[in-house]
Amino acid sequence: MQIHGFNKTTLLDYPKHLAATVFLGGCNMRCPFCHNASLVLNAFSQPTIPEQEVLSYLAKRKTILEGVCITGGEPTLYPDLPEFISRIKALGFKVKLDTNGTNPKMMTSLMSNGLLDYIAMDIKNSKEKYSLTAGLDPISMEPILESVNLLKSSHLDYEFRTTIVQEYHTTEDILSIGHWLSGANAYYLQSYQDSGDILKPGLHSHTKETLEEYVTLLSPMISYVSIRGVD
Repeated sequence: MQIHGFNKTTLLDYPKHLAATVFLGGCNMRCPFCHNASLVLNAFSQPTIPEQEVLSYLAKRKTILEGVCITGGEPTLYPDLPEFISRIKALGFKVKLDTNGTNPKMMTSLMSNGLLDYIAMDIKNSKEKYSLTAGLDPISMEPILESVNLLKSSHLDYEFRTTIVQEYHTTEDILSIGHWLSGANAYYLQSYQDSGDILKPGLHSHTKETLEEYVTLLSPMISYVSIRGVD
């Protein structure tokens, strides 16, 4: 388990819960707007945090913190992820997983073994533009489609989310995503922000008004649609 970051307290990463966030390195996508580029391109040259150090801190804070968010990179690339989560769950925490949905087998295993309380799956774009937006050519859509269907049919709390970038997302793309995710519980439009660690700098966010128009378009198809990253 390559832990490259640890945010000890956050109200942003796990909806409705005071949580800590663990950042794992490595990813099987190359999204141009990725805001953790160093964890994607140069993960194994980055400093690491011992797993036991994270667990020891969590044990001391279990009367204050409610949950732990595991993000990346792409966490499901790690075969020992279930063991790590089991140790977190043993401390009494809820666990949220952030994933790109490329490993439905791992997702299914974690869910069926009661190791997850919430999943946030990134939807990069419409199916037609997935390869471009994920930075992979070609890309296999089969596991991503499987993961979407897995969550939509699950009783677990989940959300889909898309980082909206002016250069990559059009009204037509948003409508296509809406039809794809139709019937989903929750979908968040995340306004692109330059973190300073971007894979492809120079990209731009849509205006708040445009994002609000997208919410209006999506609302008849998805139970709950909202915007993140805009004041």
